[in-house]
Amino acid sequence: MVRVLLLNQCFHPDHVSSSQHLTDLAEGLVAAGHSVTAVAASRGYDDPTRRFPVRETWEGIEIHRIWTPGLGKTAKWRRLVDFATFWINATLILLRLPRFEVTVCLTSPPLISSLGTLMAAVKGGAVVPWVMDLNPDEAVAAGWLRAGSLAERVMTKLQNWSFKRAARIVALDRFMAHRLLAKGVRPEVIHIDAPWAHDEAVRYDEEARRAFREAHGIHDKFVVMYSGNHSPCHPLDTLMDAALALRDDARLHFLFVGGGSEHGKVKRFAAEQGLTNVTCLPYQPMAQLSGSLSAADLHVVAMGAPFVGMVHPCKVYNILTLGLPWLALAPATCHLADLAGQLNDECYARHVTQGDVEAMKRTLLAAADVGPLPPSAELQALAAHFSMSVLRPRFVRVVEEAAIAK
Repeated sequence: MVRVLLLNQCFHPDHVSSSQHLTDLAEGLVAAGHSVTAVAASRGYDDPTRRFPVRETWEGIEIHRIWTPGLGKTAKWRRLVDFATFWINATLILLRLPRFEVTVCLTSPPLISSLGTLMAAVKGGAVVPWVMDLNPDEAVAAGWLRAGSLAERVMTKLQNWSFKRAARIVALDRFMAHRLLAKGVRPEVIHIDAPWAHDEAVRYDEEARRAFREAHGIHDKFVVMYSGNHSPCHPLDTLMDAALALRDDARLHFLFVGGGSEHGKVKRFAAEQGLTNVTCLPYQPMAQLSGSLSAADLHVVAMGAPFVGMVHPCKVYNILTLGLPWLALAPATCHLADLAGQLNDECYARHVTQGDVEAMKRTLLAAADVGPLPPSAELQALAAHFSMSVLRPRFVRVVEEAAIAK
């Protein structure tokens, strides 16, 4: 049995992607006979008014939750205060907890892996960063942090220090692994695996598709959907401009589902332009995710060029599981392009580069001309490689190997 600590801002029952994946990992570790403790925030990630118990045991997992003021994301100083409070209170909790053989750290709040590494240096044990996003690189690319500033230099040194002391590092794709190698991380430490699809909970559901579309008044539309985190790393301006340009095409309806700092921007754009062909919805509960995702006729997965290798488009795996057509709004060289290159039918895997609104319009009109397509067996076969049943056991082995290596 390995004593494992999971350290991240989000954990069960929060519904954001990192929470879902870390909760999946926790359940897999418990099933493998390991002891699991999770330390996370007591507030919801997208809804700070949602509160969770300070301490509980769930499915055999001991959960300690950290108080933060929940100031939200509307200003940098608010995020900074929330992050700093999390760090301080997490330190106090970790000092009280016993030694763990392996600490798995995600990347929210930024540099939380450095705290995990520091605690492991004091108490002993191995550290396995699970790099869901790469900071401060992402913050610099997004313009949140100035390259070469004191804050950036300090954060980079802390990041590199923790990464170089890691027993293993889980990178999400080859582009992220390349960035880690450039930072001096030893190749043998890097394990590359994407975040798994929630294929145990997500499937194409014709009845739920019909019910969802009727509930939102889009039963007779060709639905173009972006579902997931709305952030500057996944720019949607090209898609929104296309929605504006195609506002008079009664066939098309644009559905933006999820949350994040840019979700409000989409809402404001639709309201200011008076777009009746745009609907914005919050994250859908896991129990309703199949119906929500099945309701799309074309899914859009976005990636900003500066962020390749810093973030990962994990939402694409649920789409592949459904087998529905998707469009990569992304640069020509990125993980989405790698995936699309493995598929033969261009009606199921389309591509538009960021900023090319005319190409987006042509592509959407061409897709609408073809009309709704049934689930593709080719997409679903590719999705099988990213199943939780395939990838989670590999991660459990990474944890076990880290414990042995240390």
